Amino acid sequence: MLRYISFFFGEERSHKLAVALLRLADKTPCCKWLLRKCYAVEHPSLEREVFGLHFKNPVGMAAGFDRNGEIFNSLDALGFGFVEIGTVTPLPQQGNPRPRVFRLPDDGAILNRIGLASKGLERVICNLRHPHKGIVIGCNIGKNSVTPTDDAAQDYLRVFRNLYQYADYFTVNVSYNTTFKQYVPRTRESVSKILDPLFDFRRGQNQYRPILLKISPDLTDAEIDTMTDIMMDTPLDGIVATNATTKPAGLKTAGDTLKRIGNGAVSGKPLTKRAIEVVRRIHERSRGTYPIIGSGGLMTADEVKAMLDAGATLVQIYTGYVYNGARFVGDICRSLTEKENNESESKSDTSI
Repeated sequence: MLRYISFFFGEERSHKLAVALLRLADKTPCCKWLLRKCYAVEHPSLEREVFGLHFKNPVGMAAGFDRNGEIFNSLDALGFGFVEIGTVTPLPQQGNPRPRVFRLPDDGAILNRIGLASKGLERVICNLRHPHKGIVIGCNIGKNSVTPTDDAAQDYLRVFRNLYQYADYFTVNVSYNTTFKQYVPRTRESVSKILDPLFDFRRGQNQYRPILLKISPDLTDAEIDTMTDIMMDTPLDGIVATNATTKPAGLKTAGDTLKRIGNGAVSGKPLTKRAIEVVRRIHERSRGTYPIIGSGGLMTADEVKAMLDAGATLVQIYTGYVYNGARFVGDICRSLTEKENNESESKSDTSI
């Protein structure tokens, strides 16, 4: 859907129109039934049990698409195995001035400097009060742009505490690279300052909500190792790797075009190699004992398979969905099912 309307309206307006159409579908049961019939692929081999949650398939919608939890029911009908909403901030904020989203077709990429545009915590609570049985919903949480770095932990805790009963898992976003005022904690001390109050709050609750950390691909390998060690040394349940990159290499888009567009974070094809490298590094360092959600540059079903082979337990897509259209999730699921069937047949032949 986005692939066609973006030609006429531009990237951000296309996204708004797509969200509006999906909100309309959400209010019409027959539309959701039709979407599921046309796009969703279900098969027992696709199901996953990860950090105590049941996923219908391993393909999720990354944070940034359903920022305020408005269309998760329709995304479920389109075949996603889970939906991560957000980034949710305590107070509403507009994000950066427009224009702020640009397609780079020569690179299979999107340049984004939206920032954290959010309608705020109260609006998201209203949206998540709607029934969503059977849909795994993650909540990506962050701080307001005006909040000083020293007070960031309070913003994270406020969102976490108030949404705790509504979301199935939480992703702590420490990779704000689409904002003019970037916020990317890189040390154990700075990350622990955010995480520790969340762990403390969770200990006092009757229900357990997994907490994951979303990291930037622009961290050095040593910094990625630090994030992995934090995961192994604390009650953190996993890592989401990665966000977009502000250091894309080898772009084919003309230099004068990039100069005219200006700075931003790039997602899509230029990120694929690095995102898979980061997931593999985390997987190897943690010896495959922690869940990893692989995200970034997954533009084909084969790249999703490569991400899973690198150690990801689940994957998230966004830019690949924009470029490939609504059938992309189904294409991935069919490809994964074929892979499972081929591996099963191979094992049967070997045993004979």
